[in-house]
Amino acid sequence: MDHLHASRPSRSPRPSRSPRSRRRLALAVPVVLSLTASLGFLPAAASAAPRAEAAAQASATGPAEDAPSLAYVVNTRTDHRTIASVKRAIARADGTVVATYQKIGVIVVHSANPDFGERIRKARGVQSAGATRTAPLTAAGTTDQGAAKMLSAEQAARTAKASEAAGAGEPLEAEQWDLRAIGADKAAKINPGSSRVTVAVIDTGVDDTHPDLAPNFSASQSANCVGGKADTSEGAWRPYTADDYHGTHVAGEIAAARNGIGVAGVAPGVKVSSIKVSDPDNGLFYPENVVCAFMFAADHGVEITNNSYYVDPWLYNCMDHPDQRAIVDAVNRAQLYAQRKGTLHLASAGNSNHDLDSDAIVDDSSPDDSTPVTRTIDPHECYDVPTQLPGIVTVSATGVDKEKSYYSTYGNGVVDIAAPGGDGRYQTPDTPSKNGRILSTMPNNEYAWLQGTSMASPHAAGVAALLKSEHPWASPAQLQWLLKAQADNPGCPASYDQDGDGTQDADCEGGKRVNGFYGFGIVNALRAVK
Repeated sequence: MDHLHASRPSRSPRPSRSPRSRRRLALAVPVVLSLTASLGFLPAAASAAPRAEAAAQASATGPAEDAPSLAYVVNTRTDHRTIASVKRAIARADGTVVATYQKIGVIVVHSANPDFGERIRKARGVQSAGATRTAPLTAAGTTDQGAAKMLSAEQAARTAKASEAAGAGEPLEAEQWDLRAIGADKAAKINPGSSRVTVAVIDTGVDDTHPDLAPNFSASQSANCVGGKADTSEGAWRPYTADDYHGTHVAGEIAAARNGIGVAGVAPGVKVSSIKVSDPDNGLFYPENVVCAFMFAADHGVEITNNSYYVDPWLYNCMDHPDQRAIVDAVNRAQLYAQRKGTLHLASAGNSNHDLDSDAIVDDSSPDDSTPVTRTIDPHECYDVPTQLPGIVTVSATGVDKEKSYYSTYGNGVVDIAAPGGDGRYQTPDTPSKNGRILSTMPNNEYAWLQGTSMASPHAAGVAALLKSEHPWASPAQLQWLLKAQADNPGCPASYDQDGDGTQDADCEGGKRVNGFYGFGIVNALRAVK
């Protein structure tokens, strides 16, 4: 799960500091994103969902039938005439249309022609186009840090006794230092959240049969978006195997029910849905899958999405690279469409201890679907997607001591808020297990500890769901500002030498109100419901 922001280890050295403070990807900089920002005039007659397209006829000079295929996103204007023209160009370039998202002008294509990208970018009406992977399709980015540690029967029994003695409502709640750190245990007694609010977990799938998740699961807002086209058949949203546990863990952190079983979520009264985007062969989150997920969430009334991953195969997508530029454009169009439909997105900052406001970052993990190459990128020009897209709430991770978790990526003007993600190395809670990570639900009715910004984002999403419950008419922008307003900011620490070797492990820039470690502060569930 290297692409998941929760499981990704620190891979590169810390970059130099930059005096600049950049909010995130500015729409005015790249032309293609300036065009994206103007999608508000989309015609009302456009279809709301993608349509499966008949395979395009390969030309006589096309590639051999057994040539490997790549997936592409082709981005264009949204009028019928332009899209029809571009589809004809796709066929001439030996491409097969898989899905068309006319409302945002994104077409998902497969092609075995090695020159497809270059040819289609020259076609009239195409604004950007590129391959979404570097390895061929087979025949058929999450962000947690380290392997899951399963809860044993002995630990469960010991924790249940401790929970009962402490008067906690759930048997395993004594282990949930994270709920107490943000007042979520007290908030649940005032307002556990409204069942009219749904948080969609865009991830590896959710095991909705888990007894802590079943009461709050929304099947009608769930789908499998792998391949770029939504499959809503029964159970399609579930994880492939028990090893694809990431989404189930995230879902429990948001909305595990207070039902006397296991753990509790930050917002135990709201609904949670699953939009699966992980590839069955390698577990990666390809761009066309994420485009589908944002569109599906928007068109199915989802109020909030949680995005604890980065879009594969590039940790950072550089705007001077045609393929990466097209990926940024396509995903940005989809997430902006969802925002206009009333959906707020939250995303994990990443686990590389990178400074997203620095001059340079060494990325030695991309592309992660073939052979990575070491490159130095400028995070002001190469973007972590969806984390750095406009309007998305970027979340860093903290431990029980409310300090930045050792692995958490940060950045002044980039991080919006912080939330508990766990720190099993330097921050130890006073719980029965003394485990500084986050305990939550797992497939097959189990529980386990994980840590990462993958765990921080769902905590923030849970608080956002509580705010949406309190303020049902709040727009995504208003909800984001409410989220920032209720946060508690500890300010930059005097020293951040976690390992005690005399060297600062990260440099926090900014003031008490807003800074690179915490953004506007650590979320506060109790304040959200008051």
